[in-house]
Amino acid sequence: MPIYEYVCQDCGRRVMLFFRTFAEAASAMPTCPHCGSAHLSRRVSRVAVVRSEESRLESMLDTDWIGDLNENDPRSLARFMRRMSNELGEDLGDEFEEVVERLESGQSPEEIEKSMPELAGESLDMEEGGGGGDEGTGTDGEME
Repeated sequence: MPIYEYVCQDCGRRVMLFFRTFAEAASAMPTCPHCGSAHLSRRVSRVAVVRSEESRLESMLDTDWIGDLNENDPRSLARFMRRMSNELGEDLGDEFEEVVERLESGQSPEEIEKSMPELAGESLDMEEGGGGGDEGTGTDGEME
C-alpha cells in the first residue's frame, strides 16, 4: 500500500496519505485531512530498512555512538534513549515517550521519578521494603 507524505501549504501540517494502489496515488487529488485544502506539496519520505534483530544488536555493540553521553545532562540522556529505541525498532510505549520528552525539556531523572512513581513499579516497593516477599523462592533461597 503506497504511503505518501505531504505538507499543507495552508495550515502547514505534515500529513501522510494512504492509497490502495500506485495507480490510485498517481491519479488522486490529495487534500489535507485537517483543513481540507488541496494545496499540498509532496515530500520525500524516509526509507524504512528492515533489519534482523541480530543486525540491530550488533550495531549496538559499536560504542562510538555512546561517546557524547553525559549522564548529568538530561538532554544527552534523552538523545541516548531515542537512539536505543530506534536501534531496538520497537514502540516502547507512551510512558517511555513522556519520559524522553521530559528529559529533552531539561527535567532531571529524579524530578521525573518523583512525578511518575508508577514507572518504578515493584522495584520501588522492594527497595523500600514494602513488598517483594519470598514468592518464587524455596526455603533455601533458591528459585523453584
